[in-house]
Amino acid sequence: MLNWIWLGLILGSILYAGFHGRMEAVQDAIFASAKDAVQLVIGLVGIMVFMLGVMRVAFDAGLRDVVARGLAPLLRRLFPDVPPDHPAMGAMVMNLASNVFGLGNAATPFGLKAMVELAKLNPHPGSASNPMVLFLAINATAVTLLPPLGTIGVRAAAGSADPFAIWLPTLIATTCSTLTAVAVYYLLRDLPRYRPRELPTPPGDAAPGAEAERVEIPEPQPWQPMGPGLRVFVLGCALALGVALAVDAARLVGEQGLRDGGLGLVRSWLFPLLLAGLLLAGVAGRVPVYESAIEGAREGLQVAARIVPYLVAILVAVAMFRASGALDLLIRVLDPVTSAFGFPAEALPMALLRPLSGSGSFAVMSEILKTHGPDSFVGLLTSTLQGSTETTFYVLALYLGAARVRDGRHALAACLIGDLAGFAGATAACHLFFG
Repeated sequence: MLNWIWLGLILGSILYAGFHGRMEAVQDAIFASAKDAVQLVIGLVGIMVFMLGVMRVAFDAGLRDVVARGLAPLLRRLFPDVPPDHPAMGAMVMNLASNVFGLGNAATPFGLKAMVELAKLNPHPGSASNPMVLFLAINATAVTLLPPLGTIGVRAAAGSADPFAIWLPTLIATTCSTLTAVAVYYLLRDLPRYRPRELPTPPGDAAPGAEAERVEIPEPQPWQPMGPGLRVFVLGCALALGVALAVDAARLVGEQGLRDGGLGLVRSWLFPLLLAGLLLAGVAGRVPVYESAIEGAREGLQVAARIVPYLVAILVAVAMFRASGALDLLIRVLDPVTSAFGFPAEALPMALLRPLSGSGSFAVMSEILKTHGPDSFVGLLTSTLQGSTETTFYVLALYLGAARVRDGRHALAACLIGDLAGFAGATAACHLFFG
C-alpha cells in the first residue's frame, strides 16, 4: 500500500505540475526538501539522545517490572482463556509494559513471542482466537504514558516555543483509541461473520514464529530497599518538588484563573516532573544514573540514523505534491467536510498515512510542521495525531504473520475504528487545550 502511495505522490505531482505549469517549482522542491530532511534529523538527535538516556535509567532501575506487575492482574481479567502461568501471559505483560514506556523496539519481540504462544492455545489454527484479536487491538492502539520523544524532538527542531505541549493531548487521544478498540472487540466477537473457523494448513508452511521462540521473558527484578541516606535524599527531593509545585500553582491560578492557570501548570510541570521522577527512580534503584543514561543515549543515535532514509523519501514526495498544487486542490475539495468536524483538511494526509506507515506519517508530520509552523493549530493537531495510535497495518501484518494466522477475524475492524476514535480524541483534545 505504501509503495503505491509513494509512487502516486511523485507521479501525480509531475503530471499535475506539467498540466499547470509548475514543473520548476516541483524541481526546486526536490532539492530543498531533501536538504531539509537531513537538517531535521540533526535537530532531532539531541532530545532523542537525552530522553532515551533518561528512560534507560528508569528501565535499569526495574521500573518496567513494577509496571508489569501492575498490569498482570488486569491482563488476567481481560484474557481469562489464557492460563496465568502460561508463557503467553508473561510475554503479553512484558510487551504492554514496554509499550507503556514507549519502548517500541523492546516491545516487538515480546509481542511476537505472545502471538506464537497464543497460537499454541488456539483451537482453530489459521484463524485468530479471541485472545489474539484482543491482544492485537490493544497493541495496535497501546497507551504510552511517557512523552512521544520523536514528535517532541521534531517540534523542538522546528522552533516550537513549547515542544511538550502535545503530551497530554496525545495521552488523551491514545486512551480513546485503546478503549474504543477494546470495546469494538467485545461488540463484534460473537457476530456470525467473525466466528473463528479452522483453516487448512498450506503445504510446506513452517511452524509459526521460529525467531520469537528464542525470546526469553525476564523474571521481575526485586526492588532493592534504599538505605537511610538514599531514602532521605529521595524523599527530600520529592518534598521539595511538591512544595515548588504548590507555590507555582498558587501563582498561576492567581494570575490566570483556575482553568487557564491549571492548564498552564500541567503544560509547564508535567515533563520536568516526569524527568525528575525517572531519575529519582534510578537513584532509588541504586542505578549509576550517568553511566546508564549514556548507554541509553547511544540508542538514540541509532534510532536517528535509521529514520533518515524514510524521512528523505517521504518528505521529498510530499514536498513535490505540495509544490505541484495537487495538495491544495485536495484540501479545497475536502475542507468543507472535515472542517465541519473541527478537523482542518491540511492534517488529512497525516491521518490517512498514520495507520499505514509510522516512518511515513512521521515524515509527513515534519513537512506539515515546516509548512504551517509547529505551534499553529494544524501543527499541534498533526503532532498529536502521530502519537494517537500505532501503525495498524504493520502491527497486524507482523504479528499475524508470526503466528501464521490468515484470518484475523475482526482485528482489523477493531484497530481501524480505534484509530478513528484516536483521531477524534486528538481533535477534541487540541481544541480543548489550544483553542
